[in-house]
Amino acid sequence: MTENAEEQGTNKKIMLMGLDNSGKTSISLCLRGVRNLSSFTELNPTKDVDFRNFKLLGTDFNIWDLAGQVPYRKNHINKLPNNLEGLDKLIYIIDIQDKKRYEEALDYLKQIIEIIAKTEDTNNTEINVFLHKFDPDLENQDVNINSEDIKKLVSKIKKIIPSEIPLKIQRSSIYTVFQKWNLDEDLG
Repeated sequence: MTENAEEQGTNKKIMLMGLDNSGKTSISLCLRGVRNLSSFTELNPTKDVDFRNFKLLGTDFNIWDLAGQVPYRKNHINKLPNNLEGLDKLIYIIDIQDKKRYEEALDYLKQIIEIIAKTEDTNNTEINVFLHKFDPDLENQDVNINSEDIKKLVSKIKKIIPSEIPLKIQRSSIYTVFQKWNLDEDLG
C-alpha cells in the first residue's frame, strides 16, 4: 500500500467472521467476483486466516476470511485488538438455517463487539451482520424458519451491538434466483 493510496481512501480492509460453516469463504468468493460454480462446491474449511487482495473500480480490497472452528476462534479473539487496525468493515456471518447454533453465534459476536467497543480508532468501523443462507423459498424448506425467528434473532443482535457502532443487518444468499440471456442476439 502506498501512502498516497491510503490518503485517498482507495484501500479497504474487510474482515469476515462467524462460526464454522456459516458461509464466510463463499461470501469472500462472491466479493471477489468468482462465479464459477465448481469454486463453491470444492471449498474446504478455512484454516486460521485466508488473506485475499483484489482491485475493483480503483479500490484495493484486502479480505480477511477468519476460520470459524473453535480453536481458531479463541486465537482470533486473542489477536483481534491488533487485527482491528485499519479495519473498514467487519462482516459477521450467521447461518440462518442452523437454528441450533444461533446462541453460539451470538456469543461469539458478543465477544467480538466487546473488543471493538474497547479498542480506540474503531469508531468508523462499520459492522455488517449477514443473516446468511437466506436462500429463495427458505420459509418453504425443511429448515423450519419463519419471520418471528428472524425478528427475535435481529432483536438479540441489536442488544449486543452498542448504538454508537455503525450497524447494518442484512439477509444474504449466494444463489441467483433467475437469469436469462437472449441467445438470438448472442449467436447473431
